[in-house]
Amino acid sequence: MRGAFRRYPTGVAVITAAGPDGPVGLTASSVASVAADPPALSFSVMGTHSARALLAAPSFVVHLLGTRHTGLARHFARSGGERFTPDQGWSTLPTGEPILFDAVAALRGEPLHLVPVGGSTLVVANVLEVFHGPEDRPLIHHSRQFMSTEES
Repeated sequence: MRGAFRRYPTGVAVITAAGPDGPVGLTASSVASVAADPPALSFSVMGTHSARALLAAPSFVVHLLGTRHTGLARHFARSGGERFTPDQGWSTLPTGEPILFDAVAALRGEPLHLVPVGGSTLVVANVLEVFHGPEDRPLIHHSRQFMSTEES
């Protein structure tokens, strides 16, 4: 299964929330549009500390990334990576979630359904707000690497 999906390129996102001990976030390559009306999306997470805090949050922000965010995606993909540093450009929404306004797009959402599947949880979420950032080339995850579409 893993080998098959390593051969399948996907977009890259960082999902953030306000956790009980401060901001939390993780890199995800499973974000998908579910519906346009009402706006909804989905993603899945595994049982990491960041994922558990994100699943407990009442709302979160899904940041769709471009190639200028390759380093950020790497930091949020590994335990102990630099997160929420001043040079990464984070702000906080009035609702408390960390937001990166220079992401290609940022979608603030709230969980609609949490579906346990093995060691993962599928999240289906209502999209409450959409913020558009500057254009960029798509950042994709393919064969365990972050790259632009020109490199794939």
